[in-house]
Amino acid sequence: MMGLGSGRAIFLATGVTDLRRGVSGLYALILAQLAQGEATVNQLAEPFHLKLPTISKHLKVLQTAGLVTQGRKAQWRPCKLETAPLKAVATWVDQYRRIWDERFEQLDDYLSELQQKEKKRGHKR
Repeated sequence: MMGLGSGRAIFLATGVTDLRRGVSGLYALILAQLAQGEATVNQLAEPFHLKLPTISKHLKVLQTAGLVTQGRKAQWRPCKLETAPLKAVATWVDQYRRIWDERFEQLDDYLSELQQKEKKRGHKR
């Protein structure tokens, strides 16, 4: 199992140092659009009604994070989603999901035990 430091390394390697900012908003929408297939900068900007410099700035962040690459096909430079970093993060999160599921089950058991004790006390009064 990876330690907490390994998870931090994954986030740093993918450029997602602030998880809320890294996977929300326009970045997430761009990634979702690229999950459907390659797209040019113009195609990515169109649904958001953004100017090309704005979408290019966001793409640069995603490229730096290793989540998007930009190829060259004649005069086009299609962008492509790179899934390996996302798979690494998903694997890391999944390990902790199992731990938290176990802890929540233990908490549920404990709360049920407390409720049973409280019911027994209530019947004695």
